[in-house]
Amino acid sequence: MFGIVRPCRHRLGEGLSAQWMAHLCGLCLALRKDHGQFARVVTNYDGLLISVLTEAQAGQGAGARRTAGPCPLRGMRTASVARGEGARLAAAVSLVLASAKVRDHVADGDGLLARRPVASAARRVAAGWGAAGARTGSAVGFDTAVLVDAVDRQTGVEALAGPGTPLLTVTEPTETATAAAFAHTAVLAGRPGNAEPLAEAGRLFGRLAHLLDAVEDREADAAAGAWNPLTATGTSLPEARRLADDAVHGIRLALREVVWAPGKDSEKPGAEAKLAHVLLVHELGNAVHRAFGTAACGHARADGEFGPPPGNPFAPAGPGGPPSPPEPPRRDRRGLLAGCAVWAGLACTCQLCCGEHEGPWSREPKEGYCHRCDCDDCSDCCDCCDCCGKCGDGCCCDGCGCDC
Repeated sequence: MFGIVRPCRHRLGEGLSAQWMAHLCGLCLALRKDHGQFARVVTNYDGLLISVLTEAQAGQGAGARRTAGPCPLRGMRTASVARGEGARLAAAVSLVLASAKVRDHVADGDGLLARRPVASAARRVAAGWGAAGARTGSAVGFDTAVLVDAVDRQTGVEALAGPGTPLLTVTEPTETATAAAFAHTAVLAGRPGNAEPLAEAGRLFGRLAHLLDAVEDREADAAAGAWNPLTATGTSLPEARRLADDAVHGIRLALREVVWAPGKDSEKPGAEAKLAHVLLVHELGNAVHRAFGTAACGHARADGEFGPPPGNPFAPAGPGGPPSPPEPPRRDRRGLLAGCAVWAGLACTCQLCCGEHEGPWSREPKEGYCHRCDCDDCSDCCDCCDCCGKCGDGCCCDGCGCDC
């Protein structure tokens, strides 16, 4: 799984986290249903935004959710997952873009793809994904040719780019592709008036994705002698940061023009719209901080400051000072062979990565690697919304029910 929108459960809160997982699982299961088990490897965090936007505009009508069976990635638990045309459109976009990514790696001869037999097999897989994405896109009224054309033009644009070439010239094909995908969610939701602002949000999202990918890969590309848009055009990091911040702000403004489905009990936007707002405004801001290395913990202390309280709270402070913390009860450790057997079982069922489990040897309760909160990435989780001046719903300080 990949993408620039990687929300932390502690920032989303329980309700929005469950919704986000419903769309992620819905995309994964839509890929499996229409294209087989192997197609599930193209599931990605950014692709599920298509499903989120569709539901946020249409609302959770009848049939918008279904109960999925146990899955190893959910610790063998059932779950309510998204279904419908939004998930299928997300699947089509994910397949086509994954196909293009594989073809690009084959053309560059990256890693094992430099070997002719492996490259030949990868080309066949990419061709199959591209055709499957086109079929699914056609089924929901979306012409994936715009995505394929954007990917094909990208190679030519990069070949012509050099020092002094505007960076936005290089990001244009990606912007065009994501604009088309975002705009089609308005068609699926029956709100054609939203197509224009969503196309603008999609265009800026594509720009941001391209920029952040270039920033994160800049040093690795330089070491490998690979092409990088920042290096090729001579764009400095401060300029790239300015463009990234402008894109996040532009997405925020574009989303204000979108008409969302009302909640169940009021005319105000529902929880689905809140999830779209949190992902496309707050989490994109966090992605920018993460890429540029400017993140800092944003969890507020009781004194209003951020980060851990100064000093050691358990240090002795003379008579009447704070007591030492009680020692946690110790559990009997498993032996080497027993722990290895438990570890193998957890790994085979994916609970080691994605579920809560007992440590194979220590027997201490642990969370899967995929659920670990990166507290260095939440500096903007308490950022204020321009439209209401309050903290956005679902952030790490419990939110305020903001309806923007």
